[in-house]
Amino acid sequence: MQNNSHPQSVMMNMREKEKYIENFNFPFCDESDKYEKIAKIGQGTFGEVFKARDKSNPKKFVAMKKVLMDNEKEGFPITALREIRILQLLKHENVVNLIEICQTKASQRNRYRSTFYLVFDFCEHDLAGLLSNVHVKFSLGEIKKVVQQLFNGLYYIHSNKILHRDMKAANVLITKNGVLKLADFGLARAFSTNKSGLPNRFTNRVVTLWYRPPELLLGERNYGPPVDLWGAGCIMAEMWTRSPIMQGNSEQQQLTLISQLCGTINPQVWPVSSQDFVYIYITVIEEYIDVLAKDTASCIVGTVQYDDGSAMV
Repeated sequence: MQNNSHPQSVMMNMREKEKYIENFNFPFCDESDKYEKIAKIGQGTFGEVFKARDKSNPKKFVAMKKVLMDNEKEGFPITALREIRILQLLKHENVVNLIEICQTKASQRNRYRSTFYLVFDFCEHDLAGLLSNVHVKFSLGEIKKVVQQLFNGLYYIHSNKILHRDMKAANVLITKNGVLKLADFGLARAFSTNKSGLPNRFTNRVVTLWYRPPELLLGERNYGPPVDLWGAGCIMAEMWTRSPIMQGNSEQQQLTLISQLCGTINPQVWPVSSQDFVYIYITVIEEYIDVLAKDTASCIVGTVQYDDGSAMV
């Protein structure tokens, strides 16, 4: 088929499209230049994170998470859309607060591709950073307060049928006033009981290796809140050890470390589905954490066990 379009007409149409894109305003999406970036403070699951100042209120600081668009040829990344939807749903003192989504202005300079940012309330610390700082000491009371808030946040998101799927100390933020915030919902997703009776088929390629529970390491795809509870138990123990308690270099080595610490997995109690999945330290965890209080030890034991589905929530 012969193309009768005149080159000049095609160029005019392109200019009109570029002008339209340049002047288009996404509804309820402010421009990012209302904030002044101060420093890069981290790398989230799906984007860089910056500390920034609100130009209209210099005393107000925010965290701006850049949405990675490099590999997207068909619009806004579905992973980012899922994260935004989940963050809009969750409103709790112990969950990071999404203020807004903002964008850079599309222009010829950026090839008419806006950069999008998720804007959050700023938190001064993350738990991994505090634990790696030799000058920071936690009292038993402070540890209990952190753990209480950690479980409050998890209980809330699980009650709203959301799995975090990336529980680790680096994703636990703490404000200057000591308020804990669960953060980085880049791998989070909704869950529910399959009404058809068929098992869920979630990806098992989630959760940072050192905090990944054994059923995911063994390929389980039908899982639920216990995968987050395993990570919470690891974080609790880390409050005393000051570093991750099982640091494997591969999935196989991670399973070996879990077996060494928790005992060999018994095939007779290995569940068919994650609804029966809860975990227990079979070895005495006090050998690993010499200053652990008895009540705290039993709490950790309750979060990391595999037996009859009696997980502590």
